[in-house]
Amino acid sequence: MSTALIGTRKGLFTLTATDGAFQLSDPAFPGVRVTNAVHDPRDGALYASLDHGHFGVHLHRSDDGGATWPEIAAPEYPPKPDGVSELNPMSQQEIEWATQLAWIVEPGHPDEPGVLWCGTIPGGLFRSSDRGDSWQLVESLWNHPSRQKWFGGGYDDAGVHSISIDPRGPGRLVVGVSCGGAWRTDDGGATWAIAAHGMRADFVPPDQADDPDTQDPHRVVRCAAAPDMLWTQHHCGIFRSTDNGDRWTEITEAGPSTFGFAVAVHPADPETAWFVPGVSDEVRMPVDGKLVVTRTRDGGATFDVLHQGLPDGPAYDLIYRHAFDIDDTGDELLMGSTTGSLWWTGDGGDHWHEVSSNLPPIASVRFC
Repeated sequence: MSTALIGTRKGLFTLTATDGAFQLSDPAFPGVRVTNAVHDPRDGALYASLDHGHFGVHLHRSDDGGATWPEIAAPEYPPKPDGVSELNPMSQQEIEWATQLAWIVEPGHPDEPGVLWCGTIPGGLFRSSDRGDSWQLVESLWNHPSRQKWFGGGYDDAGVHSISIDPRGPGRLVVGVSCGGAWRTDDGGATWAIAAHGMRADFVPPDQADDPDTQDPHRVVRCAAAPDMLWTQHHCGIFRSTDNGDRWTEITEAGPSTFGFAVAVHPADPETAWFVPGVSDEVRMPVDGKLVVTRTRDGGATFDVLHQGLPDGPAYDLIYRHAFDIDDTGDELLMGSTTGSLWWTGDGGDHWHEVSSNLPPIASVRFC
């Protein structure tokens, strides 16, 4: 591991490793909630999404390895047209056309220099063609009739939290929405197709359980070497797709539980994926108070339960959807928890090493 970005409730930390020893930097943006941070491999830029609470959403870019962080534009919704009223289908409250959270910023395809994507709450996807200096709402998705059925999962309103770039060509991506299913575009966002058939929801009436437009995928990831293979940690279990989201198959048995938020897939082996199980949405803590990671090497047929180096309990760590990442080799993983603990493994999860136990609550980890 060379470098990783750790987004927390009280700033952005940089993790480096030298001769097997880890070092955490002082925080950038001290005291500010960093929702997500990412390294752009195309030009080396770093991006950070900040939530200033009452003072709104701010985005920053660093072109000098994190030494300085000039502010760039934040995604802004257009004014709601006169006479337009949109109600959250669950709360029946008016949906405001305003950026509540920049949940994820994702660099575009390698052949699209300068292109970034940003997923936000209340359910909008934005695109930038100039490295975040300006943003445009992807109106084709925002205006899609199915959006009227979307609603929030952990947040009141729907949110775009997963942006999976297809390496086979520019403009091809899958996005995950809570609670609005998964959507695929092959033309840069001009048109969209639902990519959530086969998912199952138990938080709606039984006759609506299979509706792809109201599914709650917690995180959607793709195998780089086999782009048609997608994995998701869903509110109601683990699912995988072998056809780029056309159809999903549920994995019903996976160690302590199939509930969780985090998922990682091996970049070269589509059959190998990792998850961090919890009790349930209502009880967001490890099963039996024991933090473990589950791993499948055969496409979900069987799972290993990995715990060496992790706390035996009682543990109350929850791993958010962006707080689990895998490097380009498929050997190293990072995992950060809501209690401020950070773990690293260099052997695919067989042995975990505690990097820190006293960081602020961790929202995201990302290898550079």
